[in-house]
Amino acid sequence: MVNTKVNLCGLELDNPIIPASGTFGFGYEFAELYDINCLGTFSFKGTTLEPRFGNPTPRIAECTSGMINSVGLQNPGVHDVIAKELPKLKEVFDKKVIANVGGFSVEEYVECCKLLDKEEQVGILEINISCPNVHAGGTNFGTSPEGAKEVIKAVKAVTTKPVIAKLTPNVTDITEIAVACEEAGADGISLINTLFGMRIDLKSKKPVIANKMGGFSGPAIFPVALRAVYQVYDKVKIPIIGIGGVTTAKDVIEMMLAGATAVQVGAANLVNPYACRDIINDLPMMMEKYNIKDLNEIIGGAH
Repeated sequence: MVNTKVNLCGLELDNPIIPASGTFGFGYEFAELYDINCLGTFSFKGTTLEPRFGNPTPRIAECTSGMINSVGLQNPGVHDVIAKELPKLKEVFDKKVIANVGGFSVEEYVECCKLLDKEEQVGILEINISCPNVHAGGTNFGTSPEGAKEVIKAVKAVTTKPVIAKLTPNVTDITEIAVACEEAGADGISLINTLFGMRIDLKSKKPVIANKMGGFSGPAIFPVALRAVYQVYDKVKIPIIGIGGVTTAKDVIEMMLAGATAVQVGAANLVNPYACRDIINDLPMMMEKYNIKDLNEIIGGAH
């Protein structure tokens, strides 16, 4: 008998599999297909203070071994999430959920987190610091240690729940940002968010995406994400959630050997809505194949 249970920032998970924000809606959509209580937990759709329609269309482009999206944090706003989405989720999911929070100013992050912190269903706040700071000329909070630290420190001051910083890979040294987040009080690190990418339509000879560029995700970015997890594990003492191109139970084990305590599955959910369920079912068999009795014993094992 193998042990798949892990502890993520004080939250006990039956397994380390977490659907990534933006690929699993608010959960109840997938509950129509299978019992989502088999998940460790999941990170719900990125939520901002005010409702957002998102970016202009087209905002999805296919790529070899992945996809590009420029959805632009489309969501109903935190008040609607609390009033409408969370009650619907409670009917189908009896575990604590991760609330993914976006913002375009420190004040926005703070207000959003204050509200979500009061929700019993929310177990962890995942702060997406890949958003552009409107007060700093549009540069992303997560591209400088100072910007990252400012957001995490402000959020930690108004919350009681564990705070995980979700980092962008579009930086020179992701370990610097991770260390800054830990210094600011972050309880964990999620990495990586999407890489920048684009496609050009040969008929129109114009970019496929209306915003020209978007976030590149899918199996192609797995080695980049794995490298980032490995590097950051050497620099911080807080738990890491590995994200990026995970499609199989073998990928999960690889991520954990690199240093991840839990693993998020993103683009795979858009290709196969049963992806997370299938990975969870395959995990014990894969553990036995590689003589792993307890997942906790392999975290960072490749170091």
